Amino acid sequence: MSQSDVFWSASLEEIKQGYKEEANYYVCLLCGEQIEKGVIYPHEEVLYEAKRYIRLHIENTHDSVFNYLLNLDKKLTGLTEHQTTLLKHFYAGKSDKEVQQEMEIGSSSTIRHHRFVLKEKERQAKTLLAIMELLKEKDLYAPAFVAPHKHATMLDDRYAVTAEEQTKILNKYFIEGLTGPLNKFPPNEKQRLVVLRAIAGRLDANAKYNEKDLNAILKEIYNDYVLIRRYLIEYGFLDRKADGSVYWLKK
Repeated sequence: MSQSDVFWSASLEEIKQGYKEEANYYVCLLCGEQIEKGVIYPHEEVLYEAKRYIRLHIENTHDSVFNYLLNLDKKLTGLTEHQTTLLKHFYAGKSDKEVQQEMEIGSSSTIRHHRFVLKEKERQAKTLLAIMELLKEKDLYAPAFVAPHKHATMLDDRYAVTAEEQTKILNKYFIEGLTGPLNKFPPNEKQRLVVLRAIAGRLDANAKYNEKDLNAILKEIYNDYVLIRRYLIEYGFLDRKADGSVYWLKK
């Protein structure tokens, strides 16, 4: 199961805490880091058991679950940039007056209106969540869609891929299996997405690659490695420094 699949399959409570408990380890939902149970972890001359250490990892690596979620693409959060800024101020504990002055908008009553709109979105989200949970009990023909990766740059029909479709596409373009080369680059964007997701899965989520090393890995997959690298960035799987000196998978 990919890191995105782990994230989207988590419960609301698990997403709020930022990690999920498995039989032998805790897994960070934000980056996939696994903390083994029964191991004592040192940090700044203090020893931590696994459950406390996974929380410490989230604090040190991701600042907070709130900020991580808020920084996801607006197509995933459903929030405008303006609402995202407001929520950051609210989370920082600022009063309506302080927020109004800092953002230089309207008055305190304007901020209260924005709070009301956000509460309305919360009620809508809860209602839809309940509806979809109830639907699972009755909808026997619902296809199993593949969850989009968290940094998807465009959420549209290209992402409406079922698990069955994904398998067919992968078998078509990786005729020697997922560890083998790509026989050709798909012309269809939905197929491209599936193929790029598989290629991204062959990279180390914790590694920092220089351009030469990344090119060497991608060249084993497809001869036009520059094309693959460009699309991995375009589709939100890969990020890099501005000068192209370092590449890494987005978490």
